[in-house]
Amino acid sequence: KHIFCNDNSNDVTCLIHCIIFPLVNSGGGEGSLDRLLPSINTSLSPRKRTTSQCKSEPPLLRTSKRTIYTAGRPPWYNEHGTQSKEAFVIGPCNLGASAVTSFLQVLTAEQQLLAANNDYNFDHPDAFDFSLLVHTLRKLKQGKSVKIPVYDFTTHGRQKEWKTVYGASVIIFEGIMSFADKELLKLLDMKIFVDTDSDIRLVRRLRRDITERGRDIDGVIKQYNKFVKPAFEQYIEPTMRLADIVVPRGGGNMVAIDLIVQHVHSQLEERELSVRAALASAHQAQPLPQTLSVVESTPQVRGMHTIIRNKETSRDEFIFYSKRLMRLLIERALSFLPSQVHIVQTPQGEDYEGRTFHGKGQITGVSILRAGETMEPALRAVCKDVRIGKILIQTNQDTGEPELHYLRLPKDISEDHVILMDCTVSTGAAAMMAIRVLLDHDVQEDKILLVSLLMAEMGVHSVAYAFPQVKIITTAVDKKVNDLFHIIPGIGNFGDRYFGTDAPPDWSDDDMDEPSC
Repeated sequence: KHIFCNDNSNDVTCLIHCIIFPLVNSGGGEGSLDRLLPSINTSLSPRKRTTSQCKSEPPLLRTSKRTIYTAGRPPWYNEHGTQSKEAFVIGPCNLGASAVTSFLQVLTAEQQLLAANNDYNFDHPDAFDFSLLVHTLRKLKQGKSVKIPVYDFTTHGRQKEWKTVYGASVIIFEGIMSFADKELLKLLDMKIFVDTDSDIRLVRRLRRDITERGRDIDGVIKQYNKFVKPAFEQYIEPTMRLADIVVPRGGGNMVAIDLIVQHVHSQLEERELSVRAALASAHQAQPLPQTLSVVESTPQVRGMHTIIRNKETSRDEFIFYSKRLMRLLIERALSFLPSQVHIVQTPQGEDYEGRTFHGKGQITGVSILRAGETMEPALRAVCKDVRIGKILIQTNQDTGEPELHYLRLPKDISEDHVILMDCTVSTGAAAMMAIRVLLDHDVQEDKILLVSLLMAEMGVHSVAYAFPQVKIITTAVDKKVNDLFHIIPGIGNFGDRYFGTDAPPDWSDDDMDEPSC
């Protein structure tokens, strides 16, 4: 099981709480096993932020199926576009009824029969796929997206669909076998052994296996006495000496928990980066890069820019002429995709030497919400069956830094040619974050095309310097950005003009400053 910290939430206490106190309230009545567990200090709940910047509850959206943390993730890379520091990995061990169940080995038919009769030892180190586990955790430390298998204890096998996990400055990896592999130990920056009472561990296992896995009490106790308890004494308890911190009394030791929380806070602070300010002064006097392509400024293009830049233009006309420019822009972007000669026969029976798309993978469009979403119809109109992904990036009004709030990317995007869409780019902060997200999902840099109706020279330089293989396509480049990071002469706040919404006067021209719709 993995719990990944949202590295901007500052509610690290929430995550430590999840580790030290495995959830025991499953909604059972008074007759459930939960009543056998010791009471937990409720002073930790409701959980509140502890930093001076925000004293309120963590921003959450709860649905029937999931909890969404709406706090954004600040930059995890520097102005060069590279991860400045690996994620900090915390490895708690000996949590009652916990295990790295996602990484159990695939069982043979014989082993599945043993498992069905509670005769297979899931608590032995050989039961775990440490090779896959180490590979996955190493990628997470490097900021990469990973796919994690989902284990089904009903069939005793991995489900077909794996879970995608991405992004954190602090990673909490927990399981009873956290210290059982030498290579895994090397990846753990902070090793915690939680000394939980054996009776509590048994009660938690009974509750979990009976309520969640449909097992009977006799089978659970049989497995506990035959495998779980001996495995703990042989493989888990001796690893206490490897721990950096030993927490006696489990969740009741508030002093130890507070110390751990403070250390996690310090690790988060070490990884806080100021990117936008650095972009304002980096490589701005250089000539425009060769990776930039500007749509030819024909009288028609110039005329459309005249209309959409005019503050007196009505919303209907603004939308109409913006869409015309978007269509030209997308057509221009598609010309940079790889192609090869393709000969077809015309209705007259003659050969015609044409061109056809020639690239591994598909063509995928990714829009930076919200304004980038307005470019999707233009892409769909000229690119049949194109896949679409979305990334929501906003500016933190306190720090001025971009923050990643949401992303939804198509499956297996790593082989695709990606058209990244954002209507305006001033400093390039949002575009850089979106490109970094794509790279972390293993999209190749030279397969990314950033398309924007209007860019400032600062944004062009920022993106081109950090990601020199990304192709940049726009219809116009303005020279200046003012102190509020507005493009000068600019176009105003594109999203507000397009959607007809109002915006605070100090918001930037970057679409990352716009609220989600």
